[in-house]
Amino acid sequence: MSALRLIHGSAALTAAVCLGDILWTGMADRGVALAFGVLITVGELTRWTGARARQAAPLGTAGSLSYALLGADAGQPSGHGATQVVTVVLAASLLGGVPHIWCGKSPTLDHLARRVLTVGFAAVCFQPLYSRGVFTSWNGPAYALLLITLLGLTALCDAVLAAALAHFRTRWPFGPRLREELRGLLGIGSAVCATGAVMALGVAVAGLWALPVFCLPLLLTQLSLRRYAAVRATYRQTIASLARATEVAGYTPAGHARRVAALSVAVGRDLGLSGPELSVLEYAALMHDIGQLSLVDPVPAGATAGLPEAEQRRIALLGGAVVRQTGVDAAVAVVVERQADPYPEQPVAARIVRVVNAYEERTRDGGPDGPLRALEELRLGAAGDYAPEVVESLARVLAQPREGRETAPVEGTGDGRHCLTPPPAG
Repeated sequence: MSALRLIHGSAALTAAVCLGDILWTGMADRGVALAFGVLITVGELTRWTGARARQAAPLGTAGSLSYALLGADAGQPSGHGATQVVTVVLAASLLGGVPHIWCGKSPTLDHLARRVLTVGFAAVCFQPLYSRGVFTSWNGPAYALLLITLLGLTALCDAVLAAALAHFRTRWPFGPRLREELRGLLGIGSAVCATGAVMALGVAVAGLWALPVFCLPLLLTQLSLRRYAAVRATYRQTIASLARATEVAGYTPAGHARRVAALSVAVGRDLGLSGPELSVLEYAALMHDIGQLSLVDPVPAGATAGLPEAEQRRIALLGGAVVRQTGVDAAVAVVVERQADPYPEQPVAARIVRVVNAYEERTRDGGPDGPLRALEELRLGAAGDYAPEVVESLARVLAQPREGRETAPVEGTGDGRHCLTPPPAG
């Protein structure tokens, strides 16, 4: 956690230096600073408050980046510097976060640290050179390309910083996490960068009236994303309800599917699965026992790992048929169907579900020594029944602090426990 404290400390030091400079020298162009401060505050007030998204406050981020790259106001050169940019952005972000703090949905230190460091990077790259007249001769397409290039570099820095924070906080592999962040730049990330560039160019020509005009498309995009997220949330709740059918019918113990799903996702992250692959893995883990609903005689305690291979495959095929009838992604049905196949022939997700399910069944009534005995049994069986790399990944995950392997909560699970990961946003 020393690296995490280093990032937070760097952001705090940057904010303190910038605030001290502004208190000493005073603010320039206060009207412009107030306008952008209000825009950033509104963006923070409308930030995401549900499951974690890669871009929690797109409007606030676009306004922050636009202010960092603002060179002129209605044709008149601006007088603010990089320290003023960081100070205004930090103050507006804190002010906009007050209602979320009041409701118990406080923005994390990671969010503020990313905002300060990324905006500071953009401002330091642009403002000192602009104030010295380096970009005076840059007109038209050349100046627009300059802003887009700086925004692209800032977005890359933010992606690296976000992946590093997630890695240090959760111990998830850095490489796959960075790939997810970079993929996110193609969605809402590109819209944020484009809006930031357009607002900076618009204010330079038309003045501050360009702000409400050019932020409207991003507001509409954010509204559409909220509706899409609501549909996805309903979809996830439907899958969670289907997964509980075996528990309600008495075929499996309460909470079994949820525990297998949560642990499977943690193992999948450790093995470097991408966001879409994790979603398929999660849904398959939730529904891996749904084939038992087709059985006339329930399996004792729902423990399928100890059944003969032929019976395991029959239940898995029945489960895949049920999943296909529900309209869930066909990739989920494939994982459910193949969870009982020999592991060399299985996809990675099916290997993970099989190992985690066997571990959960072995530890159910194993007492304090149950987890250690279960891992030892899985290692002994890894040569024939279970994928060795998945068993070792499970051991690494279990050795982590519990909060480091928990996933995002899902509304409607009934007990507030962590179960499903959010869909890749942006």
